[in-house]
Amino acid sequence: MSNSIKVSNKINYFNKTITVPGDKSLSIRWVLFSSIANGKSKAYNLLLSEDVLSAINAVKKLGAKVKLNKNYCSIIGNGPNGYRYKKNITINSKNSGTLGRLIMGLLIDTPHKIKIIGDKSLSRRDFIRIAEPLKKIGADIKLTNKGLPLTIKGSENPLPINYLENKGSAQVKSSIILAGLKTTGKTFIKAKKSRDHTELLCKYLKLPLKVKKKVNYDLIEIEKAQKIKTLNYKIPSDISSAAFFIVLTALSNNSKLLIKNVNINPSRVGIITILKKMGVYIRFKNKKNYKGELIADISIISSKKLKAINCPQKLNSGAIDEFLIIFLVAAKARGVSYFKNIGELNQKESPRLKWGAKILNKIGIKTITTDNSIKIFGNPNLKINKKIVIKDYLKDHRVFMTSVITALVFGGTWSIHDKDSIKTSFPTFLDIINDIKK
Repeated sequence: MSNSIKVSNKINYFNKTITVPGDKSLSIRWVLFSSIANGKSKAYNLLLSEDVLSAINAVKKLGAKVKLNKNYCSIIGNGPNGYRYKKNITINSKNSGTLGRLIMGLLIDTPHKIKIIGDKSLSRRDFIRIAEPLKKIGADIKLTNKGLPLTIKGSENPLPINYLENKGSAQVKSSIILAGLKTTGKTFIKAKKSRDHTELLCKYLKLPLKVKKKVNYDLIEIEKAQKIKTLNYKIPSDISSAAFFIVLTALSNNSKLLIKNVNINPSRVGIITILKKMGVYIRFKNKKNYKGELIADISIISSKKLKAINCPQKLNSGAIDEFLIIFLVAAKARGVSYFKNIGELNQKESPRLKWGAKILNKIGIKTITTDNSIKIFGNPNLKINKKIVIKDYLKDHRVFMTSVITALVFGGTWSIHDKDSIKTSFPTFLDIINDIKK
């Protein structure tokens, strides 16, 4: 069976209502928190992607009891210090940086050496950023070059630390928080703004964490958790998955779309702010607060006139996973768009900044790129009448999905390889595309 798809017809106008799968960041965090809770937790609408299933397999190896039912997943944890496992176990994070990095924080007190491995893409990503603070807490960590495979052995007496997190990495911050929940004394983090799902879950669970929000950074204080209550959760839909359909609608003719029950956490809606500045009609409906997270339906109407943007750097962290698809809007906007200080894109599953430029160049859009920025020279009249092949991109799910949206919006005859890449985050992506096309 072929692992590539052909796209040769632009999408027609549509007026649809859709639901995208559960939020991947919250799904993985639910698995990890439930594995150290005291008792049985349940999750509904858990994203059953490869990344989340890898997290489930990891906590099962660490002694948590997991049951996947038709409508929900349950995990029975043995408390903050209750992992029970055999010696010489290996945890396979596959493609998930969130799992690979966050679980290291939970292993800060492991008495036995544990090996963490990943796929080719994850193995080339930087794990020094995690190892550095965890070594200060007391972990013995040995890396292969800068990343995986690695081994980690915890400390009998994990030490609290003061740490400056200046990359805007929610994974680094979250890993230290999870380690801090097992550390005697107070751990302090001065963290550049990034996703705050971990902090919100801690707050909902009434764990010993305090956050003082400043303009450009957060001050976080964590203490040892003696007990963690169970977490029953209906996972809201993922805005990173919704982003592809937001842009598909914005760039299609005479189209409307409503996406139901999406997580609109303020640390995740950089794409919404950016696209509104570029002239895209987007509205939130039925807003509500659910266990600390903001949820809403998202309404989008196709845009006739799009403006270029000099993207404010303060929006970067809230849109870091969506820049590839944002670049497509810049490609159809009038004028030159400029995105700077986004080198973190090249620390993702593939060097995404390079791939963003490569896709745009393939469709005839001029770009000027550095290791940390891109200028995009928009063409509102862009149409494609040639063959384009997308392959050898380290099976990055967002490169695949961005390529599909590009083909549907701008035309051309596309051959896009490694469609199985979407299994890591969005297995039903092509099903929803087909539903919209009906």
